[in-house]
Amino acid sequence: MAVFEGTFTQTPASFRFAIVIARFNDLVTEKLLSGCQDCLKRHGVDINPEGTQVDYIWVPGCFEVPMVARQMAISHRYHGVICLGAVIRGQTPHFDYVAAETAKGIAAAAFQTGVPVIFGILTADTMTQALERAGIKSNHGWNYALNALEMVNLMQQFGESGSGNKNVLPVSAQNLSLQEFEDVTEKS
Repeated sequence: MAVFEGTFTQTPASFRFAIVIARFNDLVTEKLLSGCQDCLKRHGVDINPEGTQVDYIWVPGCFEVPMVARQMAISHRYHGVICLGAVIRGQTPHFDYVAAETAKGIAAAAFQTGVPVIFGILTADTMTQALERAGIKSNHGWNYALNALEMVNLMQQFGESGSGNKNVLPVSAQNLSLQEFEDVTEKS
């Protein structure tokens, strides 16, 4: 039996990333983006928007993130997609709907494309909690970038993925809809 694990020893100079950022709660998301960029840069990725390794896509809010993340993943121009956003609980059930659908959509984008799509959406009860996770105590943006680097490396161990290469999913899973995926996972 083999053990597969992503590493950080490979120079990511050839990796391409799309970072999809929700504009809503931008006080938080800009801090997440800063942490994400810091991690990528320290691991050898050129984060310059005019460069060739990272594209930045701003969307209105978290609910719109999965659709754009999926489009970036199916383009096969990217080895990984990092989704950044913040959903902060209010006094209505809106939080629950947005948080749940965003999580499902991001998971579906990764599953359907075989490209690592990283869930970097903070869900917090208060703005203070969100800010603590976006830089006051620690910056989860750094962790989301690190997850992307690790997953891209791991997926490359299974075969080619992203950036114009073939899909690594088994044929039986390549064309499942989200509902079919949920049905299969519930039975397992």
